[in-house]
Amino acid sequence: MTTAGPLTAHRVWRLGAEIDTDQLAPGAYMKLGIEGIAPHCLEAVRPGFAGAVRAGDVIAAGPGFGIGSSREQAAAALVQLGVRAVIAPSFSGLFFRNAFNLGLLLLTCPAAEQLRDGELVELDLQRMQVVGSAGRRLACEPIPPFLLEMVQAGGLMNQLRRKLQAAR
Repeated sequence: MTTAGPLTAHRVWRLGAEIDTDQLAPGAYMKLGIEGIAPHCLEAVRPGFAGAVRAGDVIAAGPGFGIGSSREQAAAALVQLGVRAVIAPSFSGLFFRNAFNLGLLLLTCPAAEQLRDGELVELDLQRMQVVGSAGRRLACEPIPPFLLEMVQAGGLMNQLRRKLQAAR
């Protein structure tokens, strides 16, 4: 997780508003498991995304990211593909919780739509900012420490395993 010290650049994939869970995890592939779902992630709105996205890339989207059903696979597909974070002005409440439970960082940033496709950005979580091209800084809403810890652990289950091991 980018917190202190040298910041790491992440490539932006720009999407529109109201990206729903069916676009992230298409229903036609739900019986295949996450390995079968992830290759179809966003194919209806961004053909080729799943094959071209690289570990550490980020998504910048419009408001309402993750609307739709409560399917956990929507966040899981992004994790499976290596997406580092999603930056958007707002998220569906269910998607928000599912994402953090699976270790996917969500940054609520009112100005997320200013980020450009292919732009390299840095995530400064100490200042809660996305640092874009030419040093442009976009403020993000604070994230509670327990959610950041969950992301650092790789999700809720990993966090619980670590706590149980430490208690032994």
